[in-house]
Amino acid sequence: MKVYVRTPSRLHFSLMDMNGQLGRIDGSLGLALDYPSVVLEASKSEEIGVRGEERAFVEKIASVFLKHFKIQSGAQINVKSTIPKHVGLGSSTQLSLAVASVLSRIYGIKKTTRELAIIMKRGGTSGIGVAAFEKGGLILDGGHSFGRDGEKQSFLPSSISKAQPAPVLVRYTFPEDWFFVIAIPRIHRGVHGEEEIRVFKERCPINAADVGKACRIVLMKILPALLERNIEDFGSGLTELQDAGFASATKDLMHPVVRRCIRFMLKKGAYGAGQSSFGPSTFGLVQGEDEAGKLRDSVINFLEERGGGDVFYTSTNNRGATVKIV
Repeated sequence: MKVYVRTPSRLHFSLMDMNGQLGRIDGSLGLALDYPSVVLEASKSEEIGVRGEERAFVEKIASVFLKHFKIQSGAQINVKSTIPKHVGLGSSTQLSLAVASVLSRIYGIKKTTRELAIIMKRGGTSGIGVAAFEKGGLILDGGHSFGRDGEKQSFLPSSISKAQPAPVLVRYTFPEDWFFVIAIPRIHRGVHGEEEIRVFKERCPINAADVGKACRIVLMKILPALLERNIEDFGSGLTELQDAGFASATKDLMHPVVRRCIRFMLKKGAYGAGQSSFGPSTFGLVQGEDEAGKLRDSVINFLEERGGGDVFYTSTNNRGATVKIV
């Protein structure tokens, strides 16, 4: 038996509350993308064997899964495509859940996506990646209880947080004719590892007023605009989030090329633009595939004069990951 999986990637628009005065922290707004994606196939084997990209990481996470369930044999895993690492598109969560999902199917283990995420230690700060894998769409999660008796006692990135994936508050199907142009400038990859841990420790807690601004933009502008299919208000809300909440507290870390790319996308007609997570992935929202193609071409020319990079457009993934026997 061979099992196939294809995952979404994700944009992370904002961490909602990195203050904690109300007894909760984190909380995230984000969106599942149809491309790029993790695509892999796996079949049962006596030992772990990996072909394709990210071999060392895939071997490691497969070992974690097999050890957890005390499985003595392994699997042959063929990784056909991956999501670029440390660019703000959620690569580690998608690859971890992809491997866990195929191994679960191969060995007849019935676990939910959330249960697999806990086993693989994903989703401890933002729940967007886990929810994107599960159902796709636009996602708002509710973060984690905070304080001496809370699930979390300190501000930590997902990479080292031991908290469970945050509960999903709302999940909406995203309009199929709203496209995102994604630019990944050829610059230093986004904040991660020890640097990311240091940023969380040094910048949090952030001002409660900044948290309030972000929450108001999401609750009273972005979500209603989506329900009313108002792309102008939705897009401007995404742009405004770049100056609110945790994004505002860390905006000085944004690379100058990313900052200029955001302004360029807006100048060229994007309804909204910003940086996903710590970047350097930059997004611009447009309506219709023709407009997406035009903006993509303009951004390619823009980046060619600033060191180059990868530019593409994609629609939203409203289904989540596909896992099937082939």
